[in-house]
Amino acid sequence: MEKKRFKIDEKDVVQNGLLAAMYVALTILLAPISFNAIQFRVSEILVLVCFFDKKKMIGLVLGCLIANLVSPLGIIDIAFGTLATTLACLGIIFSKHLIVAILFPVIANGFIVGLELYIIGQPFWFSVGMVALGELGVMVIGYILFFLLRKRQSFFTAIRATQNVNFKF
Repeated sequence: MEKKRFKIDEKDVVQNGLLAAMYVALTILLAPISFNAIQFRVSEILVLVCFFDKKKMIGLVLGCLIANLVSPLGIIDIAFGTLATTLACLGIIFSKHLIVAILFPVIANGFIVGLELYIIGQPFWFSVGMVALGELGVMVIGYILFFLLRKRQSFFTAIRATQNVNFKF
């Protein structure tokens, strides 16, 4: 039995670069709502692209890391925020249902970024709840967006989807 290889070609590199740039641009452009305990990081919608192609995780994690370089929370946000996005993307990659996939960023960001905020002096459960609530709002928007895009073959072709192209919900 031959193992399926994880190959990245030039188009994957370009698409990952574009995803990273989009994540960074959206996060910085919307910086007032992208950081701190009460956040609504719109760029997180992009992590759902991993549901359709696991290779896109590279650009999304890199984009999160770069965006967090300008975080008002400093180096702690680079470590904790990037870890949260990494774990969220891993969960999304292995999901078979988009409705389940949206839960991974909510849980990962809620608890990991909540812990980060607790370390710098914020109340733990308040931070977990507020970050998770903001992430849930973003993920619901992302769910609706990708649910509507599922009927467009051109979308799947453009992102070079390799999995979950026939998802139901």
